[in-house]
Amino acid sequence: MREVAVVAFAQTRHSATDEGQSEPELILPSLEEVRRKTGLRKYGFTCSGSCDYLAGAPFSFVSALDALGAWPPISESHVEMDAAWALYEAWVRLQHGDVDSALVYGFGKSSQGDLREIMTLQLDPYYLAPLGLDQVSYAALQASAVKADRARLDEIVRRSRADGRANPHALDLPDPAGEDFEVEPLRPYDIAPVTDGAAAVVLAAGDLARELCENPAWITGIAHRIEPHYLGMRDLARSASAAEAARAAGVGKGHVDVAEIHTQFSHEELILRQALELGEDTLVNPSGGPLAANPVMATGLIRIGEAAQRILDGGAARTVGHAAGGPCLQHNLVTVMEA
Repeated sequence: MREVAVVAFAQTRHSATDEGQSEPELILPSLEEVRRKTGLRKYGFTCSGSCDYLAGAPFSFVSALDALGAWPPISESHVEMDAAWALYEAWVRLQHGDVDSALVYGFGKSSQGDLREIMTLQLDPYYLAPLGLDQVSYAALQASAVKADRARLDEIVRRSRADGRANPHALDLPDPAGEDFEVEPLRPYDIAPVTDGAAAVVLAAGDLARELCENPAWITGIAHRIEPHYLGMRDLARSASAAEAARAAGVGKGHVDVAEIHTQFSHEELILRQALELGEDTLVNPSGGPLAANPVMATGLIRIGEAAQRILDGGAARTVGHAAGGPCLQHNLVTVMEA
C-alpha cells in the first residue's frame, strides 16, 4: 500500500443561517487556506462531495468548480454524498502511483431547505418513503432501541456544545435545556443543528508529503462498509457496518488518542464508541463534533480533517476519523491516521 497522508486541512466558520454566499464563495476560503499551507497551486487529482438536493439544482457541484479557477486544467471527480467518500476516492486514486497529490473538498447549505424533508429522499421510494417517516423519526427508533439513559445523552450534548464553543469554526450553542421532545425519546438538542459550511483536505503521497508538512497524518488504514437499507433487517442498537469498517481499517491495532465521529444524534455516540471499541481514555469529538456544527456533505470530511489536525499540530500520535451516511448509521467509513 502506497504511503498517503493528510498534509493540510481547512474549514469555514460555520453558520446556522444563510449568509447569502454562493457555493463557490462558501468554498473559496478553505481552498485558499490549504493552498497557503501547502504551497501547491495544482493537484494531481481533485474530488468533491455535495448534494444537489441541498442546493435545489442539478449538477450544483459543477458551478462550485468556479472556486477552483479555470487554469490550470484539473483531473476532477465528484461523489453525491459526504466528502469523506471523496477522500476515499482520492486515496484510491493516489494508490495508482501516477499522481502524488489530491485536493478534496465538501460543502453544504442546509439552511436553504428543510433537512428532514430533503434527507427523506434518500429512502427507498416504494417501501420506506411512503411510511412518512423522516431521518429524525428513524433516529428516534434507534434511540429507543439503544435504551440510553437520558442523563448520559444530556452529558454528551453538554460536552459537545461546550467543546464547540471553544472551537472558532463551530456554532455558539447554549447548554441543553427543555423537557419537550422533537420525536420521543429525542429532544431538539439531541439533533445536530442546521449548519452551512465547507471544508478542504489535501492528501499527498510519500516524499511529497514529507516535503509539504512537518508532521504528516499518515493514513495507515481506511475502509467503509454498508448494511441493508431496510431497518427491519438490522439490529438498530448496534452498528455492524461501523464495527466491520473499524476492524478492516485496523482501529484496534493500537491506542487511539482522539476519535472524531459522525454523530448527528446524541445516542449515536454510544453506538459508535462500542462499534469502534474506543477506550475510556480516548478523547471523542474534542472539536464539538456534529452536535456543535453539521454542514451536511462536509461533516464527515471534517471529522477526518479534525482528527488529522491533532497529528499535524503534534498533539496526538494516533487518531481516528469516522463518517456515516444513510438512515440510522447505515453506511460507515473509518480512517486511521498516525504520526
